Amino acid sequence: MRPPVLDMFDLRILRELQEDGRLTNAELSERIGLSPSPCLRRTRRLEEEGLITGYRARLDASHLGLGVLAFIHVHLERQVEEAARDFEAAVKALPQVIACYSVTGDSDYMLHVVCEDLDDFARFAHDRLMGLPGVRGVRSSLALKRVKESGTLPLDHLRAAPVEPHPSGSKRSD
Repeated sequence: MRPPVLDMFDLRILRELQEDGRLTNAELSERIGLSPSPCLRRTRRLEEEGLITGYRARLDASHLGLGVLAFIHVHLERQVEEAARDFEAAVKALPQVIACYSVTGDSDYMLHVVCEDLDDFARFAHDRLMGLPGVRGVRSSLALKRVKESGTLPLDHLRAAPVEPHPSGSKRSD
């Protein structure tokens, strides 16, 4: 997929909202140097085009009693579309699974899982995960500590399309 053509204001909006999705439009417009109305129009366009897919709070799992973070590689019994579809539907219903990816390599899927403690993780892995449709085996790795978990995407690879300077030299209102 080709990256979209964005100008410097679009990129600034994306950067600022990744850092703080609770910014008001007035705060956002001030930070990026654009008047509030065009800032809001641009933000809505970025949402409509699917570049901004939502806003959410980042919660601290350990403060919420979810002290075990695991990455689980899942191997399916069969490599057929029906088995994958059944597994994916079942995994979507498990609240402990906070991310699931179809992957290349030695496994078919990789899950990002949170659990209360090791006993809870063992119950989840054996009772829930191994019982899902088509699961042949799992291999898990427990995270020992979080080194980085930003949730923000790098945008430096996107080149800003040129923006004509505003004739008055003041904030843009386009």
